[in-house]
Amino acid sequence: MERVTLFYKYNLKPMKVRYRLLFIFFMMYSFLQAQFPGAGMKKGPELKGKISGNLVDSLSGEPVGYATLSIKKSGSNIVSDGILSEENGDFVFHDVKTGKYTLEISFLGYSDKIISNVETTLRSPDIQLGKIKLVPSNILLDAVEIVEEKTLIENKIDKLVFNAENDASIAGGDASDVLRKVPLLTVDLNGNVSLRGSQNVRILINGKPSGMFSGNVADALKMFPADQIKKVEVITSPSAKYDGEGSAGIINIITKKQQIEGVAGNVNASVGNRQNSLFSNLNAGRGRFGSSLSGAIFYSVPLDGITEFYREDNTRAGIRTISQNGIQETSRLGGNGSVNLFYDFNGFNSLTSSFSVRGFGFDNDGSLNGSIQDPSFGITDLFTRKNTGITANNGFDWNTDYTKKFDKEGQEFSVAVQYSKQNSDQDNGIIEDHVNLKALNRDSKIVNDGDNHETTIQFDYVHPFNKSVKLETGVKGVIRKIISDYSTDVLENLSFRRVSDIYEYDQDVYAGYASLNFYIMKKIGVNAGLRYESTGISGQSQIEQSNSVKNNYGNILPSITLSRTFPKFRTLKVAYTRRIQRPGLQFINPFNNTSDFLNRVEGNPYLSPELVDQIELSYNITFWGITTFSSVYYKNTKDIIEQVLLIDNTGLSKNTFQNIGKNQAFGLNTFVSKTINLFTFRTGGNIYSYDASGVINGTPIARKSYEYNLFFNGEFKFTGTLKADFFGFFRSPVRTIQGDNPAFTIYGMGIRKEFKKSSIGLTLIEPFNEDKFFRSNISNDQFTQKSSFSIPFRSIGINYRLKFGNVDFKERKSKVKNTDIKQGNDNQNQGMPTNNNQ
Repeated sequence: MERVTLFYKYNLKPMKVRYRLLFIFFMMYSFLQAQFPGAGMKKGPELKGKISGNLVDSLSGEPVGYATLSIKKSGSNIVSDGILSEENGDFVFHDVKTGKYTLEISFLGYSDKIISNVETTLRSPDIQLGKIKLVPSNILLDAVEIVEEKTLIENKIDKLVFNAENDASIAGGDASDVLRKVPLLTVDLNGNVSLRGSQNVRILINGKPSGMFSGNVADALKMFPADQIKKVEVITSPSAKYDGEGSAGIINIITKKQQIEGVAGNVNASVGNRQNSLFSNLNAGRGRFGSSLSGAIFYSVPLDGITEFYREDNTRAGIRTISQNGIQETSRLGGNGSVNLFYDFNGFNSLTSSFSVRGFGFDNDGSLNGSIQDPSFGITDLFTRKNTGITANNGFDWNTDYTKKFDKEGQEFSVAVQYSKQNSDQDNGIIEDHVNLKALNRDSKIVNDGDNHETTIQFDYVHPFNKSVKLETGVKGVIRKIISDYSTDVLENLSFRRVSDIYEYDQDVYAGYASLNFYIMKKIGVNAGLRYESTGISGQSQIEQSNSVKNNYGNILPSITLSRTFPKFRTLKVAYTRRIQRPGLQFINPFNNTSDFLNRVEGNPYLSPELVDQIELSYNITFWGITTFSSVYYKNTKDIIEQVLLIDNTGLSKNTFQNIGKNQAFGLNTFVSKTINLFTFRTGGNIYSYDASGVINGTPIARKSYEYNLFFNGEFKFTGTLKADFFGFFRSPVRTIQGDNPAFTIYGMGIRKEFKKSSIGLTLIEPFNEDKFFRSNISNDQFTQKSSFSIPFRSIGINYRLKFGNVDFKERKSKVKNTDIKQGNDNQNQGMPTNNNQ
């Protein structure tokens, strides 16, 4: 299909666009400096303090715990911070900048209270307000309704936040266990993550990309200990400052690595019948310099899974059938480490740098029996296959950020540089014996070694014109070099031919953006932005000189969000975004994986990017002690990329990727939370339509269906130091234009006892299901394919945490956020699509 790009439409060339973007950015920076040369010079570097006090009942004098408090800058409607009072009525706002604030207090059964002109100064940065009396209201309310002590899930204007460190039932698990409990997200058995039914998400670590997700995202998440995660942020409508990629949204995993004042650390150890992990970090800081060290190791014991596969297709001579049944054993091992450094030259200039390394992989050892019956060729054959495989992934990330602040509060200029390298190597040994088709006997190795090099540099500038208007702008360049060195068997004329090649793929993305934040009538918040991205790609097989691809295109990506905040923390938001989803190497690599020659997998180097338009309307409210968050959305995807199964005249199949056409989806998601005394219960779900149409191998195809998922979780606090958690999740089968992938369910529970500087916990997953089966099916007028697999599932584990040191924490994040590559799903290591029979 001919593609008319913006470059050619407006007679622009990629190289000229790059220089023009840089020139426009620095001209804008110089102009803003000239227009506001002395803005805010009366303000010096601000000192952070705290505001504290104690809430009591005005009649009884008893403390009022779990009340909601928020502070705003005087004259502003923007909430600077919000907390809950402790059980004894105490409250503390930390890291409060000097200035005048308005304190707002609300709690069920009491009249709202507002305290104005609360001022912190350089001489008196810490303010103690003493006892604050709340007056009981005349409205009769349920006396047992309270607000939860520390919110597990927060709904903010631009994102939803899951505070993983507050959940006892995830101890000893991995990152996929954490993401399963986040509203809006679904994670299947293999660890593939979806947001509102789409796997086109971009995962960040502490606000920046990581090379660990450049290959197999599912395997990377399984090697990430849950105890290393502090919280997870889900952004469904990213603004223009984010990369245009990740059409479904962005998932930002915040780890427990922090910069501090003093010396402190912690050790988390988990032992279980399925998974074992150890995580530790050490933090040290003094004055303007600080450092942080962390390390983790994860091991999954060998598990035996049962696999079944059956396919039949129509031929002129009759029905051709292929069946396979076997057992596969898999074990996993992984680890990571990092060092982070920061230095503040003064109150206006700072430098941060971090270096992280990782290594993870898995071994598999299996055998199966199979049969082939083909009436068109008069073939009946039985065969056995033994396979051994090692998949190894390792790499590192290095990034350095420089930040310059100005006299004017909020004005900031930053430069960020990052270099990532990821190696993804796969080595499969195949021994195959046939009863009748002796020519297909083989003792061979299927090898695919991939290297991913990525260099990023970006410049960002933030300029607040006043308290209500802020401009964010910047430019960015991402240079990727990906190499896949492979050796495989190709079946030709009933015999295998050895093929080796090196596929090189280059992808360069250059972008510029501007985003304006302001308020209308001091009530409606607006974030409007525009982003332009220029993409240049090229790829070619070096030995056979085939699969050559070269393309250049540009995209204008607008975004706008309107939000209105009402009393009692109610928020209404409407947003529109346009996103782009470029195919990564795992989708375009032409490596022909013939580990199962009857059902091989192969990438497609001629894929076009997806273009997605989304409109979202969301609302959250609290009433009768019930907190709800709901949103409806419409998403239109052009050139949608899906994995498809193709069968040739000989009965050999190929799993590959194609731009099948378009998909229109309407969706609804909701979340509800209620706390009564010491018990908190949360539930919700998502439902969305699937309406895809397109062409596969010249044949029109269409399908309409829907998907949904439901979840529940909660906690019970026996005492202030003893807490139990539980959760459950169900996801319907995943729809594709050719069929369904397996449904998924999971439930579990945990209990944790806290001590002064340590804690111990017990987790239990699926106690009544030793094994679980997962089934999928694909069909059309010509063929039907069914497959299933099972694995041991019952899990029990013990977790111990130890903390040491006593410090103040100061979190620092990189400016680099690469969100521009469509990431792979399970079993996709450097260009290996999912085998539909796995």
